[in-house]
Amino acid sequence: MLYGYGPLILQGTLMTLALTVLSVVCSTLLGVAGALCKTSRSRMLRLLATIYTTLIRSVPDLVIMLLVFYNVQMLVNWICALLGIGLIEINAFGAGVITLAFIYGAYMAETFRGALESVPRGQVEAALSAGMGDGLIFRKITFPQMVRFALPGFGNNIQVIIKSTALVSIIGLVDIISISQQAGQASQHLFFFNIVAALIYLAFTCVTLFALSYAGKRFNVGVKEAMF
Repeated sequence: MLYGYGPLILQGTLMTLALTVLSVVCSTLLGVAGALCKTSRSRMLRLLATIYTTLIRSVPDLVIMLLVFYNVQMLVNWICALLGIGLIEINAFGAGVITLAFIYGAYMAETFRGALESVPRGQVEAALSAGMGDGLIFRKITFPQMVRFALPGFGNNIQVIIKSTALVSIIGLVDIISISQQAGQASQHLFFFNIVAALIYLAFTCVTLFALSYAGKRFNVGVKEAMF
């Protein structure tokens, strides 16, 4: 059915899936950290976070990916030489995860910043007056509501990350895009394998939307009832 390229298509699909999952996890962690910095009382942290989000959102993803894959590798080698340790090689998969996480961490930071600022300040002040610490307030009050407010934008960011994984094929990663192109050219059925790749990305998106819809229902439990 896939002209003998089924195992390779599966290999590329798993590679794309792993790249997507790791990129989403890392960009989410970086986004939460960035949002906390942008809403921090420290002027320096706010400035650094603003520079990061502004710079990353202004430079094309492809340019950043090439910079990470080639230039960061040189920087890592230079640091290793100074420290007298063995060279650390950043492969295509690692460069892809680092780049996507670095890029979309900036978008996640803005998403979570907006969600944090949507949490009613009065609830935080009430918790402080009750003697709750900053960590407990974040876990019990701020974080659950931040997640609920951030889910729509978070879902959009994930969908963009899924599509952006296709860029990693230009630095040599054997993902679904590179394999589908190779299979299409070798079998003279390029259109067919492009459709296969598109359907795989569509399947990823559908699963993501289903998971986010479920998460939205969980975090919105009791919210609608309280509005009436």
